[in-house]
Amino acid sequence: MAYISDLLRTLDARGYLHQLTDAAALDALADAQVVPGYIGFDPTAPSLHVGSLVQIMLLRRLQQCGHKPIVLMGGGTGKIGDPSFKDEARQLLDGPSIAANVASIRRIFERFLVFGDGPSDAVMLDNADWLDRLEYIPFLREVGRHFSVNRMLGFDSVKLRLDREQSLSFLEFNYMILQAYDFLELSRRAGCRLQMGGSDQWGNIVGGVDLARRMDGAEVFGVTTPLLTTADGGKMGKTVSGAVWLHEDQLPHFDYWQFWRNTADADVGRFLRLFTDLPLDEIARLEALPGAEINEAKKVLATEATAMCRGRDAADAAAETARRTFEEGAADAALPTLTVTGPIAIVDALIGLGFCASKGEARRLVAGGGARMDGEKIGSETATIEVAGQPVRLSAGKKQHGLLVRG
Repeated sequence: MAYISDLLRTLDARGYLHQLTDAAALDALADAQVVPGYIGFDPTAPSLHVGSLVQIMLLRRLQQCGHKPIVLMGGGTGKIGDPSFKDEARQLLDGPSIAANVASIRRIFERFLVFGDGPSDAVMLDNADWLDRLEYIPFLREVGRHFSVNRMLGFDSVKLRLDREQSLSFLEFNYMILQAYDFLELSRRAGCRLQMGGSDQWGNIVGGVDLARRMDGAEVFGVTTPLLTTADGGKMGKTVSGAVWLHEDQLPHFDYWQFWRNTADADVGRFLRLFTDLPLDEIARLEALPGAEINEAKKVLATEATAMCRGRDAADAAAETARRTFEEGAADAALPTLTVTGPIAIVDALIGLGFCASKGEARRLVAGGGARMDGEKIGSETATIEVAGQPVRLSAGKKQHGLLVRG
């Protein structure tokens, strides 16, 4: 389809579009007026991770095209937890923990969006403002009657749990109704016309579109993004060391930069389109670089993605650390560090720096010749490292480097 609005043309060209509830009507609306659109985020931790970054960038694109982003924090739904494509129920958080997480997460969005009172300025709302005030019986009568249990059982997010014979609590089963109600409330309170999310949210989004139509006769729309996996089929943002957090409190700048630098060749162009503001013609040039030159594109991706999330100074410092480490063999204080007070086993050091998730994995790395100390291969799985005055540089493979320092 040839879109007429800047919004859908941009989203299409950069690879964000997967499903739309009414593409032609949304396209016409976005071409004619400012469209307030929202995405919900459950505050289950003090930071979001890279797995949420497509959605954050989607709100950024919305604002760049002249529309109004609404960041909806799930202070209410976060007390339940979204069951979509989860193997088990999430641990429930109390009110103070959720409030602290919301305040912490807001700092992330302030780096990607412009907040304020203008027509296209972003706003952050919390669904606890209306969900916490609901009365159960009136809610069932006014909202619950619009939902078919038969249809809800057919959603992939529910079928996955049931097919695996895994427990799905009544609390979680209510999540999709509450998310649909969020869209209705935002339509009423903020004139919201669009809900966006990942492909796993399609059932929830369609439920909200349908509820707004049934209860208010409102024309609202839904958009989902493709499921984002890496070229090898892995889940975006998951590494051996765990989640790639957006907050520097949870992950150092260099590690964040290095995550992007480690992008597979086949993913570089796609990630540049999704996660940077570089012009499309420049991205086309970078992803076409032949052979080993593609590594220059990876460095650009790492620096631009880090600059957006952590600031330009942090990105430039991380890039310089990488240059010194890889090109000059220098040990730099910006590398991830592990403080030791005495001799440490090589397997414990590899785990402590986050290079391996278990002792078995660390032993296999050493046995395969992938562990080096100050550039020299470590020959024994039972080796210990003694750190004296100078830091010791420990490497896992060619791309992961860290420092052991004396405490």
